[in-house]
Amino acid sequence: MQSAAIPGREIGVFDSGVGGFTVLRELRELLPQARLRYLADTAYAPYGNLSPEAIRARSFAITAHLLARGAGLVVIACNTATAHAIEALRAHWPGVPFVGTEPGIKPAVAATRNGRIGLLATPATAASPRLRALIERHAQGREVVVQGCPGIVDHIEAGDLDSQALRELVERHCTPLRAVGVDTALLGCTHYPLIERLWQAALGPHVKLLRIETAVARRAVDLWVPAPGSQPALQIETSGDPRALGDWVERVLGWRGPDVHAWQPENAAP
Repeated sequence: MQSAAIPGREIGVFDSGVGGFTVLRELRELLPQARLRYLADTAYAPYGNLSPEAIRARSFAITAHLLARGAGLVVIACNTATAHAIEALRAHWPGVPFVGTEPGIKPAVAATRNGRIGLLATPATAASPRLRALIERHAQGREVVVQGCPGIVDHIEAGDLDSQALRELVERHCTPLRAVGVDTALLGCTHYPLIERLWQAALGPHVKLLRIETAVARRAVDLWVPAPGSQPALQIETSGDPRALGDWVERVLGWRGPDVHAWQPENAAP
């Protein structure tokens, strides 16, 4: 059962890198009055290349930091971290509400016309027992074709959203979904909406693409209880290069103003 919200100065949001900005963008629109702290673990991105143990270690270190800074709610804006860490985080901090990010199998079941659904995900998410259990619970007899997509997040983290190499990689990952005739596809990583038009072009106009970040943000809105007197603010931190992330935010998102600060926990290396 999801924990009840507790008053907090901030909403903490984290991802392996820049993908969670798609969730943060929704949160800023839905909760303009909130204090938001986003942590991009770019020194270890993508999480899809890490072991489940390493993903949990990073998630624990980041969560401890967000709570220490006053988060009353933690949004895991990363499918891979949700798949491998959210249950352990909830068990360790039972009084903290966590909002995870998972592929919307139920909306896909409702949307499909021919019963064939594609799911594009990082390799770690694609291989996770939590995803298999999610599909078993909600697929309702529909065929769900899970396609791991190594390499995609690396391009997006580097700010490459439209190169020929990326287009070819997207095409390669979409080929198995076209081969089985999916009519609905889930973008199972928060990075993937940043190149939505490439996925759509590779799958074809007849395939309906479903995203998850708006539903994640709305769930956070439902749970959020701000502390009295808290003022709106945005803090961005990274375990990688602050200047590089700041350049990415300005170039890709068009955000000007928020400074990016360096962060590195102790004893949290994979």
